[in-house]
Amino acid sequence: MARTPARSLPPIPAVLIAIVSVQGGAAIAKGLFPVLGAAGTAGVRIGLSALMLLAAFRPPLRQLTAAQWRAVVPYGITLGAMNVLFYLSLARIPLGLAVTLEFIGPLGVAVAGSRRALDLVWVLLAGAGIALIAPWTANGVDPLGAAYALAAGGCWAAYIVLGGRLSRMLPGGAAVASGMIVATLTILPFAIGGGGLMQLTPALLVAGAFVALLSSALPYTCEMIALRSMPARTFSIFMSLEPAVAALCGLAFLSEHLGGVQWLSVALVIAASAGAALSSPDPAHEPA
Repeated sequence: MARTPARSLPPIPAVLIAIVSVQGGAAIAKGLFPVLGAAGTAGVRIGLSALMLLAAFRPPLRQLTAAQWRAVVPYGITLGAMNVLFYLSLARIPLGLAVTLEFIGPLGVAVAGSRRALDLVWVLLAGAGIALIAPWTANGVDPLGAAYALAAGGCWAAYIVLGGRLSRMLPGGAAVASGMIVATLTILPFAIGGGGLMQLTPALLVAGAFVALLSSALPYTCEMIALRSMPARTFSIFMSLEPAVAALCGLAFLSEHLGGVQWLSVALVIAASAGAALSSPDPAHEPA
C-alpha cells in the first residue's frame, strides 16, 4: 500500500510544521478575542478539537476502567486549565512573551530533582529571562497577564507528568481524545460565563475550527510522525524554539513588536530549555 504524504513526511519538517502550526493557531485565536473573549475562544477551540480527535481515534469511553478514568480526569482538567489560562494571558501580553513565560513549566520538569551543577545554570538562565520580562516599571508587561502565563506553565508541567502517567494506561490517540472531553467540560462554564459564545456565528465557528485544526489536530499528527524516528532529546531541542516562533508569529500576524530586552529574555529561555534538553538523560518535551 502506498504511503500517504503525511506518513512520508521527514521528522525534522514534521516537528517544525507542528511548532509553526501551534503558534500560528494561537495568533489566529487571539484575533477572535475581541468578539468571543479569551475564555470563549478557548472553549470553541478545545470543544472542536475534542470532536476532531474523537472522530479520528474513537476512544472506547464505555470500556474505560475506574483506574483509567482516575488518570483521564486530572489530565483533562489540567489540559483545560492550561489552555484557558494561556488564552487569558494572550489577552494581556504579546504572544512571544506569553509562550516564553509558559515555557518555564516544561523546563522545570526537565530539571526537577536534579542535583547537577549544570542544571542550575539552565535554571539561572531561565530566571534571568523571566526577570527581564517582569513588569518592573509602570510601562512594563501587564502583571496579571504574566501571572496567567506562569500559571499556564505550572499547568503545562503538571500536564507532562499526568500525560506520562496516562500514556502508560491508554494509547496516545485515545488518551488525548478522552482528555479533551474532560477539558471541554472544564472550560465550558468559563466560556459560557464570559458571554462570548452568545456572539458565535457560522463564520466564527469556521475560524474556531481552523484554530482547532492548527492548534491540536495538525501538530499532534506531525509530532507523532516526528517521534517515530527522532530521538526524544532532539525533539525537545526543537521544541525549545517555540518562544522564538511565537514571537515571530506575533510580529507577523498581530503586529506585536518586542523590545531588545524582551527579545533577550526570549533568547535566554530558549537557551535554558535547549540546554536542559541537550544535557538531560531523560528530557521532557511538550506533549501534543
